[in-house]
Amino acid sequence: MASAVTCSATDLLPHLGGSANATAAAEFICGRFTAVSEYLTNTTYAVDNTYLLFSAYLVFAMQLGFAMLCAGSVRAKNTMNIMLTNVLDAAAGGLSYYLFGFAFAFGAPSNGFIGKHFFGLKEFPSPSFDYSYFLYQWAFAIAAAGITSGSIAERTQFVAYLIYSSFLTGFVYPIVSHWFWSGDGWACASKTDGNLLFGSGVIDFAGSGVVHMVGGIAGLWGAFIEGPRIGRFDRTGRSVALRGHSASLVVLGTFLLWFGWYGFNPGSFVTILKSYNDSSKGAYYGQWSAIGRTAVTTTLAGCTAALTTLFSKRLLVGHWNVIDVCNGLLGGFAAITSGCAVVEPWAAIVCGFIAAWVLIGLNKLAVKLKYDDPLEAAQLHGGCGSWGIIFTGLFAKKAYVNEVYPGFPDRPYGLFMGGGGKLLGAQIIQILVIIGWVSVTMGPLFYLLHKFKLLRICREDEEAGMDLTRHGGFAYLYHDEDEGSSMHGFKMTRIEPTNTSTPDNHNSRSVVV
Repeated sequence: MASAVTCSATDLLPHLGGSANATAAAEFICGRFTAVSEYLTNTTYAVDNTYLLFSAYLVFAMQLGFAMLCAGSVRAKNTMNIMLTNVLDAAAGGLSYYLFGFAFAFGAPSNGFIGKHFFGLKEFPSPSFDYSYFLYQWAFAIAAAGITSGSIAERTQFVAYLIYSSFLTGFVYPIVSHWFWSGDGWACASKTDGNLLFGSGVIDFAGSGVVHMVGGIAGLWGAFIEGPRIGRFDRTGRSVALRGHSASLVVLGTFLLWFGWYGFNPGSFVTILKSYNDSSKGAYYGQWSAIGRTAVTTTLAGCTAALTTLFSKRLLVGHWNVIDVCNGLLGGFAAITSGCAVVEPWAAIVCGFIAAWVLIGLNKLAVKLKYDDPLEAAQLHGGCGSWGIIFTGLFAKKAYVNEVYPGFPDRPYGLFMGGGGKLLGAQIIQILVIIGWVSVTMGPLFYLLHKFKLLRICREDEEAGMDLTRHGGFAYLYHDEDEGSSMHGFKMTRIEPTNTSTPDNHNSRSVVV
C-alpha cells in the first residue's frame, strides 16, 4: 500500500508569509493534498483488488484444466463421471468454503490452530480482507479437492465425491492453510506476533504443501482404501496399463493448468502496487518485479521437469511419451510452488530436474506396491510437493526472503545459500504435520465410507463403465469400422439412452477420423 500524503496547514503557514490570506491558502492547499492522497489510496486498493481478481480467475480456470486432464486420463466409458466430479468439486467446495472454510482458514483474530471469524462472510469486507481475497482462496481450496478426485477416478461412488469434497474444502484444507498462511497460524512465516517457528516460520509461498500435499495425501488414502481398478494388475501381480482414452485432452488440460499457474504462483503476492524502496535498484524495482521473477521461476521449473521426463523415459522405456511429459511438467510446477518467490531462476531449473526424477521414482514404487492412481496425483502432487518444500529450505535467497516476508531481517534462509538449517527444519516440520493431519482426517473418512459401502461402485458397474450405469449413457464410443475402403479408422458415435438394442441412426452423429 502506498504511503499516504499528509499535509498540515500549521506546518505550511510559515512558508506563505504573514499575509491575511495565508491561513486560507494553507488550508486550501492542504485540502487539495488530502484529496490527492485519498485518490491515490483508492486507486491502489482498486489496482490491487483487480490484480487479485484476475489471479483468482486464472486459478479458477485451472478447474477446466483439471477436467480436461482427468477426462483424457480415464477410459472413455468413465468420461461423463469424471467431468461431473470436477464440476462437483467447484460447486460443493464453493458452499462449504463460504460457510465454514474461509472462517477456519483466515478468521482472525484467533488461535494458532483454527480461525473463528467470518463464517458465511459475516462482517465482510473488512480492513484485512475484501471479497476478491475470498474468491482467490476458494479457487485454491477447490484445486486441492480436484487433485484428490484424480486419485480415486473410475471406481468411486458419486455420493463419496460429494462427502469428501465438502469435508476437504470446508475443514481439512482450511485448517492447514490457517497454520501456514494466516497471520495467527502457529507456523506462518509472516506471523503477526513475531514468534516464528525456528525463527523463520514455514515458507510455502503458493502451496506446494498447503494445496498440493493436502490433495495428494488425501488422494493417497482414498486410492489405498479403495484398492486398484479391476484389471490394473493381473493374477500374477503384473502391472497392466489401463490407458486413458485421449492424449489430446491430456495435453489441452496441461496447457490450461500451465496458464492458470501464472495466477496460482505470481498471484499469491495478493498485491502488486508495492515498492521495496531499494535504493540500489532504483524506482523501477518493486513487488511487480518480484511477481515477474516468480512467473519466470515457475516457467523454468516446469520446462526443465518436462524435458527431463522426456529424455529419461526415452532411455527407460524406449519411446517418447507425451502423457509422461505432461505429468512431468505438472510435477515441476507443483514443486516450485513453495519457493517460487524466494529463489533464483537458476535454482528453479534444479527444482524441476529433481522433481521429474521424484515422480518417476514414485511411479515405479507405486507399481511395486500395487497402488493404482489413474492420474498419478498422489505421486505428482504429494511427492513433488514434498520435494518443493525441502527445495525451498535449501535454496531460498536471503534478499528475496526479506522482500516477501519483511520485518525480520535476520530470519534464516536457504541452507545452500548460507542461511543455516533452521528454515529447512521448519520445512520438514510442515511435511510431517500435513501428512499427519490429512491422514487422521481423510483416512478415517474414506474408511467409514468404505465400511458403509458408500465408497466403491460394484464390480458390474465398474466393468461396464459409470457413464452407462450411473449417468444415462456414454459420452461417446470408439470402435473400428470398415467404411468400404482399405483404410480402417476410428468412428466416434454419440450414443443416446435407448430402450432397444439398436441405436436410432437419426439420433446419433458419427464422424470418421
